[in-house]
Amino acid sequence: MRETVISSGKTPIAVRDFGGSGRPLLLLHGAGGNLAQMTALAEHLRPAHRVVTVDLRGHGRSGDGEWRWDEVLADLAAVADDLALASPAVVGVSLGGMVATLWAQRHPECPGAVSLDGNPTLGRPEQLAGMDPKQAATELAKLRAVFDGMAAMIAEPLGADQVAAALAGQRALAQRYGAAPEDWVAAFERNLVPCDDGRSRLRPGPELTGQLREAMESLDLIPAYRDIRCPLLLVLATEDLPEQQAFHELYAAYRRANAERLACLHNPALQVLHLAGASHAMVAERPQEIATLITGFLS
Repeated sequence: MRETVISSGKTPIAVRDFGGSGRPLLLLHGAGGNLAQMTALAEHLRPAHRVVTVDLRGHGRSGDGEWRWDEVLADLAAVADDLALASPAVVGVSLGGMVATLWAQRHPECPGAVSLDGNPTLGRPEQLAGMDPKQAATELAKLRAVFDGMAAMIAEPLGADQVAAALAGQRALAQRYGAAPEDWVAAFERNLVPCDDGRSRLRPGPELTGQLREAMESLDLIPAYRDIRCPLLLVLATEDLPEQQAFHELYAAYRRANAERLACLHNPALQVLHLAGASHAMVAERPQEIATLITGFLS
């Protein structure tokens, strides 16, 4: 396993190359994450693929840059060219799944792409099905307030006690999913940046976080699902995260609307799997099963 920074594009991109003689595969994390979060899945995929995990721009140890979908895709192209990855498969979770879908749309020669619950952020009434419009508007306003509060909290520098509490929280989450605590701690620490006053800040910073929210809320992937010509597997969650349960009706309506829109598409290159019992954290919940789905699809 080798870690390096690809500097041939506009933004330096940190990658971890797991090696292997199989077909190349780029593995992408979600918003606010980094490549260290993908380690367990990468290890399960390595027997069949040469896996390269990536810190997306503004995350982990990659450079900063505005969040524009075209430029993010150019970052990945620079990684593939620099590492001589001929026609890599692209697999991503959440934000990374959206990027994988857009890559599949732009690269018909791609041998396959997988989006693990890579859905645009819930934020618009037209994304919902079967909810009273007034109730939907009220619930969406509450959800946006939660997101605003989270963004404001993340933007503030963290003192030593806050960092220690956050690391304890990561260990607790690892225990929830039966994962290695050291992997979750390493992933959190990878996004920490020291400040001059002895405190730390989390990446991505407030500016990029705002750009990400806007980009994910405004993105419509239906044209990509309709137009792709390379094989794309879309694996969708069917359950709420614990943090989503307060908005259960909202997320259920969102899942219904997605299912209805996808059912209207007739593209043989697209496969959709509603994974029973899985939440948005499916990679943490069931890494071996997810890896088996990916390798089976790409084979």
